[in-house]
Amino acid sequence: MVSTDRVLAFAAMSLLVIVIPGPSVLFVIGRALAHGRRTAVATALGNVLGSYLLVVAVAVGIGSLVERSVAVYLAVKLAGAAYLVFLGVQAFRHRRELKASAITSRPAGPARGDLRTVLDGALVGVTNPKGIVFFAAVLPQFVDHAAGHVPAQMLLLGLVPITIGLVTDTLWGLSASAARTWFARSDRRLSMIGGAGGFAMIGLGLTVAVTGRAD
Repeated sequence: MVSTDRVLAFAAMSLLVIVIPGPSVLFVIGRALAHGRRTAVATALGNVLGSYLLVVAVAVGIGSLVERSVAVYLAVKLAGAAYLVFLGVQAFRHRRELKASAITSRPAGPARGDLRTVLDGALVGVTNPKGIVFFAAVLPQFVDHAAGHVPAQMLLLGLVPITIGLVTDTLWGLSASAARTWFARSDRRLSMIGGAGGFAMIGLGLTVAVTGRAD
């Protein structure tokens, strides 16, 4: 359905975009610093699930509406920014609850906590302005309209950046959580790194809110 040449070309384009850290990557890093490896991996998974929802939206025609409408685009962008700030504030407020003993032992968080983390990541992924622009403006260019089944082609092509993103986001998260573990030799230092993760998410939210399209 989709030629190998198109898949490879789209993969190369996706890699160029993904290797430049954007809101999703910075969000994963912030969560890793604030909460550790398990949360980082769940957040990375949620991010790519949210990003694939953008692919689905573009495939059914909603993505182009978001890209063309300034009001809709602004609403999506501000919603994502506000949620990032909220999560950052929460991480900063609870930074003193982080304990070094909890890092050295294996956490056994409830399934609901993991699901909530995935949903948090998905919300950030689906409201990521970088993702909206990429999938709405770039993805359609690699579709072979003559071959038909355009929505199916988009859904298939969309798996390429999703796979790349899952690998790179997870690596970013694991690297950040490793640094957090290194800091976790005292409750005080761990509290500081947790607060830094919260500040990173707040700063990211504010950055998302004031950057992007202005037309």
